[in-house]
Amino acid sequence: MDYNISKSIYKIFSNSFLLDIIEHKMKTAIIFGGSKGIGAQIAREFAKGGYFVVINYNTSKSAAEELQQELKNAIAIKADISNYDEVKSLVDKVVTLRGSIDVAIVSSGISKKNLIIDAPIDEINDVINTNLLGTIYACKAVSENMLLNHYGRIINISSIWGEVGACLESVYSASKGGVIAFTKALAKELGYNGITVNTISPGVIDTDMNKDLSKEDIASLIENTPASRIGVPQDIAKAAYFIASDDASFINGQVISINGGFVI
Repeated sequence: MDYNISKSIYKIFSNSFLLDIIEHKMKTAIIFGGSKGIGAQIAREFAKGGYFVVINYNTSKSAAEELQQELKNAIAIKADISNYDEVKSLVDKVVTLRGSIDVAIVSSGISKKNLIIDAPIDEINDVINTNLLGTIYACKAVSENMLLNHYGRIINISSIWGEVGACLESVYSASKGGVIAFTKALAKELGYNGITVNTISPGVIDTDMNKDLSKEDIASLIENTPASRIGVPQDIAKAAYFIASDDASFINGQVISINGGFVI
């Protein structure tokens, strides 16, 4: 790896621990959508495991910067995942700094609840552009470096609604179902080069995305979940960390559904 980092890169990635990171090899993980919820917990899990973590955010700057300070061996970088040029620029900066990308986790996602007949076109485009096209853009951008290194772990975050569909979330379900299909196809493209591509499909997780659920809704979900609880971000983060490990090198093109038995 070339550790001759230009002055401009030092300015972009200015942290007191930078020299330690450069001088001591740490695996690098990019968490797209890593500032809040599931993505933030995944960032914590990988940082705890000794990775250098890139926290990607778009609008949640303060949350991303707070997480960066919490983790220390992390850098927060802004990029709109629905804009390929911004995603590619982020990846190029990370490659310049680190030399390689070992793990990429695409956790960016938005949800808009609406009947399809009532859904504004702008809303439909936002969901598809962020959840599906954003995932494709992120995977395309990181694949080039992973192919050069003949190694990589890509983990896309889908949803159980991408597996079975959800009323009032037909567009969201379509976007997440597309992520599953894309993951399976990409695993076949990249697997011969030492790169695995998998999808984690979370059930109902206690995050801001589900904050509009009432106590009655939560109680009903728990009642219909054999594990007798809803999920927490740690459930997804620990699975992601395992899938990225060498112990999971034979897991490829799979949908790992983590939902407490709500969908079987």
